[in-house]
Amino acid sequence: MSNQSELPQQQMGDQVHSRKEIVMKTIDKDVLAGYNAGVEKGRLHTDLGLIEFERTKELLLETLPPAPAVIYDIGGGYGEYAWWLASLGYRVHLFDLSETNIRLSAELADEYPGSSLCAAEVADARSIARGTETADAVLLMGPLYHIVDAPERAAALNECCRLLKPGGRLYAAAITRFATLLWATTVFRTKNKLLEEDAFFSMVKRELKDGEHIRPEYSEYRGIGRSHFHAPEELEEELACAGFGGTVVHGVVGAGWLAPNLDELWADEHAREAVMRSVRLLDTEKDVRGLSTHLLAISRKNWKAE
Repeated sequence: MSNQSELPQQQMGDQVHSRKEIVMKTIDKDVLAGYNAGVEKGRLHTDLGLIEFERTKELLLETLPPAPAVIYDIGGGYGEYAWWLASLGYRVHLFDLSETNIRLSAELADEYPGSSLCAAEVADARSIARGTETADAVLLMGPLYHIVDAPERAAALNECCRLLKPGGRLYAAAITRFATLLWATTVFRTKNKLLEEDAFFSMVKRELKDGEHIRPEYSEYRGIGRSHFHAPEELEEELACAGFGGTVVHGVVGAGWLAPNLDELWADEHAREAVMRSVRLLDTEKDVRGLSTHLLAISRKNWKAE
């Protein structure tokens, strides 16, 4: 495959134009509008985001190559993982489709004095302006559930494969098909009555059937917009088709997010560790991975079992 950085300027411009058309077709405009309104800010610092952030960082520390390896954080929001990794000495390039997220990423510099990102750019996960085999690892923490068409998810994964060096690791996040129904059950008659609503129930039945999350027009549900939710086996298959192997799918929040008053528990060191111990225990148990709501698949490019 051609190295993008070596393409003539006009050809690269044509590619960018075509990719923008793809974005309009396969990413819900309400989803992008939400990110441009700053909805992602602080998500990893409250409720189940606390567990997701902590467990993901643990897995990254266990499996990433040593610094100063090159990491592309694609769909990385406003850079929570990117800045943390940069503070550990990694050479991190942040890419996100939301202009607001890229602008907000500069604000995290104050939290990591002495650290810097190699780049923070508005970009589509399916077309990253970097050379072939230039990354030691790629984080793909959001695009797979926001790109709703399977061929375009494949395009994003193929792009990750192009960018990675042979044997490089991909960290791909997904939302499980059970996530919305489980969440609604935990807050039933305390925060809403969605389980009693026919439109909501029809929506989650569709999610369980084929993973398509389509927010009803006439519903009290105000959650995530048009998305695709994965079964763990489906995620593994998509990765295999893109040239990745040795995949391990982790349930990064386990059942820990079901604990009541999670924000309060997190402030207590012993309670926090008790929650995380239970999360680690269920991390790769196939029977309950869907309970996690969030999955993290760790794969390697061109990996073959010996």
